Amino acid sequence: MTLTAFPLRPGRVHEVAGPAAAAFALCCAAGAGDAGLIWVRPAWAGAALFPHGLADLIDPSRILIAQTASEVDTLTVAEESLRDGVLPLVIIEVTKPLSLRAGRRLQLAAGAGQATGLCLIPDGMGSNAAETRWHAAPVFGDQGDSTLMKWELNKNKSGTVGAWHVRWNRQTHCVDMVSPLPFGSGAAGARG
Repeated sequence: MTLTAFPLRPGRVHEVAGPAAAAFALCCAAGAGDAGLIWVRPAWAGAALFPHGLADLIDPSRILIAQTASEVDTLTVAEESLRDGVLPLVIIEVTKPLSLRAGRRLQLAAGAGQATGLCLIPDGMGSNAAETRWHAAPVFGDQGDSTLMKWELNKNKSGTVGAWHVRWNRQTHCVDMVSPLPFGSGAAGARG
């Protein structure tokens, strides 16, 4: 199975949830080459992004952070950024469920600016307007790789869904699909 829904389709808004949602967003940003991005987040939402800590993945000067006073401000800044299209990637931290109207407004803005929107959402909270919805989580175990993640595509308006084990390749700036090890719960030959 190939990872056909990644990179994310431009001109649309997508969603990601899970403990590795921010890592998923950073893979999207790092895979965009030299293009910039805006990360829109409520100022009161807790731990902030530190761009210089991401220098191995992304040039910190490419990241514009917009901290907003309310959810309405977050959606307004995101909508205007998507519609403008100067920055090809708009990452939006969403803390409340999006109404169908708000989700549709973001989709129309993304289409107008041909920018890609990515909403980081809490688990179980998604908009019907999203083009795709992902769940990203780290894969723990004895693989000796701290960057291994499992990406599940749970909603896809343009194709099929699926799940993949992936890791970010720092040399090629691409996502590599990784076959899961045959050892696991219920696997033949699993260690006991």
